[in-house]
Amino acid sequence: MAKHTHKLRRSAIFLAVLIGVVWGIVTSADSYETTIPEPSISTHKDVGGDVAAALDTLSVKGRAPKTDYSRSQFGDGWVSEDGCDTRNIILKRDLTHTTTNEKCQILTGILEDPYTGKTIHFARGELSSQLVQIDHVVALSDAWQTGAQAMTHERRVALANDPLELLAVDGTANQQKSDSDAATWLPSNKGFRCQYVARQVAVKKKYDLWVTAAEKEAILQILTNCPTQALPTR
Repeated sequence: MAKHTHKLRRSAIFLAVLIGVVWGIVTSADSYETTIPEPSISTHKDVGGDVAAALDTLSVKGRAPKTDYSRSQFGDGWVSEDGCDTRNIILKRDLTHTTTNEKCQILTGILEDPYTGKTIHFARGELSSQLVQIDHVVALSDAWQTGAQAMTHERRVALANDPLELLAVDGTANQQKSDSDAATWLPSNKGFRCQYVARQVAVKKKYDLWVTAAEKEAILQILTNCPTQALPTR
């Protein structure tokens, strides 16, 4: 009888231990499942609206060598359309209170400069014309090093004369920018920076150019200030 009781007690102890082990495994699994962190979600889609979405479609690479770059790779100066060259077309678009001569040249006008925020009174002349310059928003040298080398000459000319790529701006600011991208130069007028990088993204997307990692990061940083910034189309 005692031996039988002893066997029952051992069986009960074994069963209790077994239940405990199984319970521990189950509760451990439950605990593990509840502590798995949620997958992180990129904030890029939440910043800058369709500009950030367009930016995410661009390839990210280092700059190619500047070998063989020259302005002439993008055409010999401005092209003309219906008797008006690109420079004067952009001046007409971006300046107010303009006067024009019979050659379709802008003689006078007022520019509210997007890069500096200054008001510039433009007057055509050998020296005064340089106060307002036409900037390639994606510098042609930068374009050359981020994919334009592989374009046809005709495609590069189209890029250099595309109104999407061009802005009338303060001459000094344009010279300071030189061939910089968004990682190394931004307009001093902070209120225009969102529009500026949005236009760069639009140009690079339209012409299948890539961005550098530093450039992309700089653009995303600017876009945090403008979650609804629209992507320009012209």
